[in-house]
Amino acid sequence: MKVKQYLVAILSTLVFSVGAKAGEYKHSTPAVQGYDVVSYQTGKRPVRGNGNFVSEYQGATYLFSSKDNLEVFEETPEKYVPAYGGYCAFGVSVGKKFIGDPEVWRVVDGRLYLNLDSGIQDEWLKDVPGRIKTANVKWKAIQSKSPASL
Repeated sequence: MKVKQYLVAILSTLVFSVGAKAGEYKHSTPAVQGYDVVSYQTGKRPVRGNGNFVSEYQGATYLFSSKDNLEVFEETPEKYVPAYGGYCAFGVSVGKKFIGDPEVWRVVDGRLYLNLDSGIQDEWLKDVPGRIKTANVKWKAIQSKSPASL
């Protein structure tokens, strides 16, 4: 009987320790929902990356559609990562963190900005320079806060 309890204890420990690792955000969710961030600036439309070309930068995992895009990213990643950690640029300008839709985007002065949806983006487009300026200030105050706390 004690052997059975011992085996159950070992199995439980293994299951829970593997589950904790798998649940870590940076390991389970690719940045920009798996879109190739280089493709925003080199193509007409963004394309999805894949598991063959992967890079980590500042704790986020980025996927790429080609080895060339992976290499370009790794030379200057700060040029390609989305502003505000990929959160909606309009949302950040009002002090909130909304998930950015990778298909609702703009590259402004070489920087990728995502928005929540096309309606929100229409509001953002009314004053892009002003919204960016405001968001840059607000981002400093909210970047380390959870979206639910805002």
